Amino acid sequence: MYAIAILGNFSILFIVKREPSLHGPLYYFLCMLVVTDLVPSTAILPKMLSIFWFTSREINFSACLTQMYFILSCSAIESGIFVAMAFDRYVAICTTLTNPVVAKIGLAVVVHGVMLILPYPFLASRWPCCRANIIPNSYCEHFAVVKLACAGIRLSSYYSLSVAFLAIGLDVLFITMSYTQILRAIFSLPTKDARLKTFGTCSSHLCVIFAFYVPHLFAIITQRFGHNVALHFHVLMSNVYLLVPPMLNPIIEGKEMSGQSLGRTWKRVLNMLQGKVPSAQSEASGGTAACWCAAPKLLSASPLHP
Repeated sequence: MYAIAILGNFSILFIVKREPSLHGPLYYFLCMLVVTDLVPSTAILPKMLSIFWFTSREINFSACLTQMYFILSCSAIESGIFVAMAFDRYVAICTTLTNPVVAKIGLAVVVHGVMLILPYPFLASRWPCCRANIIPNSYCEHFAVVKLACAGIRLSSYYSLSVAFLAIGLDVLFITMSYTQILRAIFSLPTKDARLKTFGTCSSHLCVIFAFYVPHLFAIITQRFGHNVALHFHVLMSNVYLLVPPMLNPIIEGKEMSGQSLGRTWKRVLNMLQGKVPSAQSEASGGTAACWCAAPKLLSASPLHP
């Protein structure tokens, strides 16, 4: 699963870099999504494999907090990227985003995710741990780490709940508002073929959104309120939302890259390997190829050792 995620995500980065027709706002956000997808899975997989293969169940407390921070911050950044991509689809109805605007939106999303999650490790590190220092999961899940404390964890609990329901809730609200306007514009098109063709440009993005939010929200709800949910099922869902979306996203989003764009990219790769230089005419035709779908126009069980 991780090998498929690595291969698929790096293929998208390579194709977007090599194909000039994909140098647009949507694919810049897609590249940010690719990088953000790989960080959490890379953060948990080595320790997960060491648990199953070598029975190495110990992790340093500082390393545990670092792993927890990267997982949570990347999840917040990824949620913000989905909002930015939905906003790009909505703006594409009227106009297109310029590169400086894309850079500002991307920077704002990263800063928002980093700063929003920054209090988590500080709040978790200040509580004394006097209980059994065993985390019933394959990675350092925030709520499982906080529950090890023997002091009151009300502040940490309230902050994590506010982030989960306000920040993620607002992201889902903005995505819903954007796609409501997009669907209204789609249904106002005169012909059925135009409606289907335009809706097809958004379907893959909607699938990626559902693949991220459904297991994520389910894991949060069962973590907080699912006291009767079996532990193995909770562990399974908390790992699914970190490992499955990085594998599915390049498969789903790859459908948006036109076959002509992919063909030109791999042709350039073969020419480079054979020592051939593409002609100026072919480069020009590749650079001006339209990819209308990018902007549719409608006009661990791990003991902790501190």
